Amino acid sequence: MPLIILLSITAACNKDFLDRTPQTEVTPEVFFNTEEDLSLYINGILDLANRNSYLNDQSTDNAATTAAVEIKTIMTGHASSQTISSGWSWERLRDINYFLENYTRANISEEIKNHYAGLARYYRAIFYSNMVKRYSDLPWYDKTLSPGDEALHAPLSARAEIMSKVMEDLDFAVKNVKEDVPTGTPGKWAVQLMQAKIALHEGTYRKYHQELSLQNGNDFLKIAEGAANEIIKSEKFSIHNTGNPEDDYAALFESQDLTSNKEVILVNAFDQGKNVTQNVNSVVFGDYEQSPSRDLVQAYLMKDGSRYTDLTNYATEGFVQEFKDRDPRLSQTLIYPQWKRQPGSTAYVQRLNKNFTGYHQRKGYVNSTDQNSLNGVDFPVHRYAEVLLIYAEAKAELNTLNQADLNKTINVLRKRVDMPDLLLTASNTNPDKKLKSDFPNVTGSNTGVILEIRRERRVEFAFENTRYDDLMRWNAGKLLEKIPEGMYFPSIGDYDLTGDAIPDIKLIPEGQTIPSEREKNKLGIPLVYYTIGEFNGAAGVYLSKGSKGGSMVTDTRTRTFVEPMHYYKPIPENQILLNPNLKQPFGWK
Repeated sequence: MPLIILLSITAACNKDFLDRTPQTEVTPEVFFNTEEDLSLYINGILDLANRNSYLNDQSTDNAATTAAVEIKTIMTGHASSQTISSGWSWERLRDINYFLENYTRANISEEIKNHYAGLARYYRAIFYSNMVKRYSDLPWYDKTLSPGDEALHAPLSARAEIMSKVMEDLDFAVKNVKEDVPTGTPGKWAVQLMQAKIALHEGTYRKYHQELSLQNGNDFLKIAEGAANEIIKSEKFSIHNTGNPEDDYAALFESQDLTSNKEVILVNAFDQGKNVTQNVNSVVFGDYEQSPSRDLVQAYLMKDGSRYTDLTNYATEGFVQEFKDRDPRLSQTLIYPQWKRQPGSTAYVQRLNKNFTGYHQRKGYVNSTDQNSLNGVDFPVHRYAEVLLIYAEAKAELNTLNQADLNKTINVLRKRVDMPDLLLTASNTNPDKKLKSDFPNVTGSNTGVILEIRRERRVEFAFENTRYDDLMRWNAGKLLEKIPEGMYFPSIGDYDLTGDAIPDIKLIPEGQTIPSEREKNKLGIPLVYYTIGEFNGAAGVYLSKGSKGGSMVTDTRTRTFVEPMHYYKPIPENQILLNPNLKQPFGWK
C-alpha cells in the first residue's frame, strides 16, 4: 500500500482516539511501546493547510468580502471579550504534550525517538507561535493538566519567555527530524522553513511594534536568515521554471501531482481515486463571499518592471487595460480578459454583483468539468519561494542585503515569469511613493528595497494566507481601514470585458428598466445589462459616484483599526472568570 494512502487511513483512525481524553483513553503502558505506536500518534495530530487557504485573504486588503470575518467585525462594531470568544483553545496542545510525556517508553533507538519528539515539538512551536500572534503573553504549559491543577490558575508568561521556548522547540526539531519522511508529512526541511518563518515574524514584529518594548528583534532575524540559508545551501529545492512564463507560476496551484515538484517542500496531496479530495471552486471564484481587490491589482508591476501606480491615469483604467503589459503573475492569479471558463469555448465575461469587486480569482480555481481534476488538485503547503523571500527580507531588515542576495532570491522568482531584475541601488534611490505611503514606518538606507520585497511577497503569495500575518507584523493594520474597491467604470455605457474591443455589457442608470429585448453587439451576442447607482440603493452594481460612474463599491461602513489593541485579540471573558490571574492584552476589556 502506498505510504500516502496508509497515512491517510491511520490519521483518520487515530483522530477518533485523540478526540477522547488522552489520560483516560490512551494508556501509556499499553500504547507507547513501538515505533509504529509513535508514528500512529504523531500522524494523528498531522494538520496540513489545504485549499481553503485560497479563501483566507478575506481578512486583508487583497480582497473584499461579504462574510463576517473577525477583523472586519472588530473594526466595524463594538468588539469585546464577551463578543470575541474564539481562539482560546488548548486541546491540541494537550495532545502534543501527552505524547511528549510518554514517547520515551518506546523500546526503540534514541534517534528514532528524537525524530518523533522533534515532530511533536515542531507542532507545539506552531501552536504557541499562532497563540502568541493572537494574545502575545500566554500561560506556558509543557505537560498535560487535570482539573484542579494549580497551573490552570497561573499568571501569564511574558511573550519573550514563550518565544524563547518556541525557538528551543524548533531548534530541537531541526536537529532531530529526519529528512526522509513519507509524502505529505513534514520532514527536516519543512521544519527548518517553519523555523525561518516564525523567526522572521517575531523579528519584524519586535522591530515595528514599539508597544512590546522588546529590543532583540535582530536576534530572530538572524535565525530566519540562517535557517533560510541552510535550505538554500542544501540545493534540495528550486523554483518551478520550465521556461513558460505565462503558465509556470499558475501550474503550482492547478497541478494534479506536486509530489515531485522541486519547489514544493511540503505537499497536501489530493486524489479522488484514493478518496482524498477537496473542491473549492464554488467559493473561490469571486462571486460567493470574497472577490479580489483593486488595490491588489494595482500592486503588480508593469511587464518592463516599472510601477503601474506611476502611470498618470492608473486610477481610472478599466478592466481590460489593467491587464495589459503587467507582471504575468497577475493573469495567473486573477481571471483575465480572453480567459475561457470550461466547458465554454468563448471568452468569459466577468460577472458583476453588488458588494463584489467584479474581479474573479484564478488561483485556487480548477478550470475543468472533470470530477477527478476538480477534486484532485494538490495544495503546496510550503514552497521554496517562501524560503527565498524570507532570506531576502531578513537580510534587508538587518541591513546586510546586497545585489548578489537579490539575484539568488527575488530575481529567481522574477525570472520564472520573465520579469526584470530587482536592483538594490535603484530601489533605494527611488522608493515607491505609494508603498512608502502604505508603510511610513519603514526608514533607513534600505527603505526602497524593503518596500519592493514586501510587494514581491504580496504578489507571489496572493491568496495563500500570508498577507494578514504580514500586515500585522509590519504594524500596518491601518491599511485594513480602507474599504476594498472594484473595477472602474467612468459612466453609463457599453464596455468590453474580454479584450476584443467589442462591448460585452451595458451599464444603465438605476431606475431605468432593463429591456426584454437586449441590444446585441456586432457578433450578434446580447449585451449583459446592469443598473448602476449608489451603495444600498436598488441598482444591481454600486459605483462610488452612483450613476455617474466610479469604482465598484463593496461596503460603506467605517472601519477603525485601533492601535495597538487590534493587533491582538481578547481573552474570552469566561476564561478570565475562571482564572483571574489572566490579563487582557493591550486595552481589551
